[in-house]
Amino acid sequence: MNVRWLIVIIAALCEVIWVIGLKLSDNVGMWFLTILFIIASFILLVYSGKRLPTSTAYAVFVALGTVGTVIIDMLWFNEAFSWAKVGLLAALLIGVIGLKLVTSDSKRATENKN
Repeated sequence: MNVRWLIVIIAALCEVIWVIGLKLSDNVGMWFLTILFIIASFILLVYSGKRLPTSTAYAVFVALGTVGTVIIDMLWFNEAFSWAKVGLLAALLIGVIGLKLVTSDSKRATENKN
């Protein structure tokens, strides 16, 4: 994994944090932190989208954010656990990992083929 994909993962972690912040924010300080994580996640996503194939970077970002949020909901906020959820999350991750594996890491690779 290169640094560009690490930035996508960090952006997804920021997304999970701000989604949790939406649920927990009850004062100005918490809202401020939530907004900072919203800004950070999108700045990192935009930055990585300029250096990676945008569609794949976005798919990885959304999938990791979704999986992280569902897991936090189940572990921290007592959302009901079900094997169906686990299976669907696994299917989502398998699909996105497959998409990443068949996509070149650089936009230049596509430009060089033309």
